[in-house]
Amino acid sequence: MLAIGAARKRGKPASGAGAGAGAGKRRRKGDSSGDKVKSKGGGKMNEEISSDSESESLVPRRTEEEEEEELEETAQEKKLRLAKVYLEQLRQQEEEKAEAREFEEDQVAGRLKEDVLEQRGRLQKSVAKEIQAPDPADIRILRGHQLSITCLVVTPDDLAIFSAAKDCTIIKWSVESGRKLHVIPRAKKGAEGQPPGHSTHVLCMAISSDGKYLASGDRSKLILIWEAQSCQHLYTFTGHRDAVSGLAFRRGTHQLYSTSHDRSVKVWNVAENSYVETLFGHQDAVAALDALSRECCVTAGGRDGTVRVWKIPEETQLVFCGHQGSIDSVQLINEEHMVSGADDGSVALWGLSKKRPLALQREAHGLRGEPGLEQPFWVSSVAALLNTDLVATGSHNNSVRLWQCGEGFRQLDLLYDIPLVGFVNSLKFSSAGDFLVAGVGQEHRLGRWWRIKEARNSVCIIPLRRAPRPPAAGS
Repeated sequence: MLAIGAARKRGKPASGAGAGAGAGKRRRKGDSSGDKVKSKGGGKMNEEISSDSESESLVPRRTEEEEEEELEETAQEKKLRLAKVYLEQLRQQEEEKAEAREFEEDQVAGRLKEDVLEQRGRLQKSVAKEIQAPDPADIRILRGHQLSITCLVVTPDDLAIFSAAKDCTIIKWSVESGRKLHVIPRAKKGAEGQPPGHSTHVLCMAISSDGKYLASGDRSKLILIWEAQSCQHLYTFTGHRDAVSGLAFRRGTHQLYSTSHDRSVKVWNVAENSYVETLFGHQDAVAALDALSRECCVTAGGRDGTVRVWKIPEETQLVFCGHQGSIDSVQLINEEHMVSGADDGSVALWGLSKKRPLALQREAHGLRGEPGLEQPFWVSSVAALLNTDLVATGSHNNSVRLWQCGEGFRQLDLLYDIPLVGFVNSLKFSSAGDFLVAGVGQEHRLGRWWRIKEARNSVCIIPLRRAPRPPAAGS
C-alpha cells in the first residue's frame, strides 16, 4: 500500500494528458476569472495611478531595499552637511574674534604710541588734510567791545570764550548761543569801593587747564586772577616793572608764567597766591609767552630777534634765532616744536633741538605798498592745534590763513584763506579742533601804527569742518 501510494503520488503529473489539459484549462479559467476580479476590485486604484503614468513610466521602480539604502545615505549626508555648517560657523566666529582682538591690539598699540610720543613731545596727528575750506557765511561775529580786541582764550571744555580789549573790559561769551555770560567792566583809576578790574589796555590772558583760574595782564604792570566760572576777582599780582605782555599756565597745575616789557619772566603759584622767582635774559621787551606740561616756557623776544626756551628748575635758557624782524607771537605745537611770527612777514617752525628754524615761510601774508616799495604784512598772531599739523596765522591783510606742517615740521604749506577785515590780534583753536576763534580790531594790539576804519572790533568764531573719512577696506 505504501508503494502504491507512492506510485500514485509520483505518477500524478503523468496520469494523462487530458487530465493535465483539463487542469490547465481550469487554471486558465481561474486566472481569467481572477483577472476579472482584480480589475473589478482595483479599478479606482488604476484610475488614480493613470494620471501619473506618463511621468512615472520613464522612472524605474525602486525596491524597498534601495529606498531604505537611499534614506540611510541621505541621513548621513545631512549629518555631514550640518557638521560642515557648524565647523564653518566656528571658523567664522574665531576669525571675528581674531579680528576684534587684532583691532583692539591695534587701538591699544596706537594709543600707547600716541601717549609715548606725547610724553616725548613729538606727537603730530595728521588732521590738516581733513579740514574743509571754511565758508565765510558760517563765521559767527560777536560784538561787544568798543575798541580793538587784544587777546582771548577758550575754556578747556570749549563752552565759553574770554576776550579782552583796549577798552579795558573782559567779556565771557557762550560758544553755543554767542551771548554775553559776564562782563568785567573797566575800573576807574583812583576810585575806591568800585568792583575790581583793569584801568588800562588788557594785553594778555591765560586760563588753567582745569578751567578754574583766569589770569589777565595789562599795561599798568598788574596781573589779576579771577575765578573763571563766576568771574569773581581773587588776587592781584604785582612785581613787573612794565606792561605785562604774556601769560600762560603750566598744564595740569596752577603754576603761572608771566612776561613783560621789562624783559623778565616771572613764576607764580596761583593756588597759594604766591610769587616764586624771576628769570632774565632777553635784551628787549618780550612780546608773547606760551607753556605746556613741562616745567618750562617759551617767549618771543620782540626786537632782540630771539625765541627763548626757559628751563625753570635749571634756571637756564635756550636761544633760537631766525627771524629778521620783531618776533611778536609764539605758540607751542607740542613739547618739542613751536611756531612763531614776526613783523618781517615770516612764520617759522622750530624744533627745540635745533637753533635755526626747521621751516621758514617768508611773506606768509603777502606784500603791501607801491611797486618797488613793497613791505610784507606783519604776522600779528599765530595758533596751533595741540599735537597736530594744523597752524593758523593772522595779519592785517584781510585774511586768516590755515597751514599744514609737513612731516617732521620741515615744511609749511598753505591750505586756505579765511576773509577777515582788520588786525587779527589773537587766534585760538578749541581743544577739540572744531572751531577757531579770532580776535579782530581796527588797530594792532601793541600800538597804533595803522587804523583800518572798515574793520569791526569783534570776536569771530570760525567753524572747522572735517571731510568724512573714506570707509575702511572690507567694511
